[in-house]
Amino acid sequence: MALSLRTRVVFGVAAALALAAGIGFALFDRAAADTTALLALSLPDTAGQSQPLAQWRGKVLVVNFWATWCAPCREEMPEFVRAQEQYGPKGLQVVGIAVDNADKVQQFAKELGLNYPALIGGFGAMDLSKKLGNELVALPFTLVLDREGKVAYTHLGPVTPDKFRGVISKLL
Repeated sequence: MALSLRTRVVFGVAAALALAAGIGFALFDRAAADTTALLALSLPDTAGQSQPLAQWRGKVLVVNFWATWCAPCREEMPEFVRAQEQYGPKGLQVVGIAVDNADKVQQFAKELGLNYPALIGGFGAMDLSKKLGNELVALPFTLVLDREGKVAYTHLGPVTPDKFRGVISKLL
């Protein structure tokens, strides 16, 4: 089901207002978010295979909540592809959790050449993102876990390449 133009505009305006209000990113207390639920989660990939997030324990884990209909999400994803290619061998793992259906995600992943897992979270993923610090429940929302599984960084809105690389380089 495609979202109406009005719905997409509302999402865009909400994201723009959040950024204008200075909520573009938030470093937060590593104890503030309990990642136990996230790391215990198992979600299907685009092929329908269940993928437990716990399989990436011990890595710097970038979890990006996104959707195919989200223009800012589409803007930042090529940077995640480049980072996965460059830093993957050093212990980085990017994982996308799509608030979307598998068919759309699979098609988009092919178009973009995703080199990291795209998991299907559906609209339930938004509840999880809220528990992890996404107070506005907007997209894109990215969090970075350190090698111990603690939240090191969160960001609402598209992550700039310089900021993103600065955060992950300190953790690798």
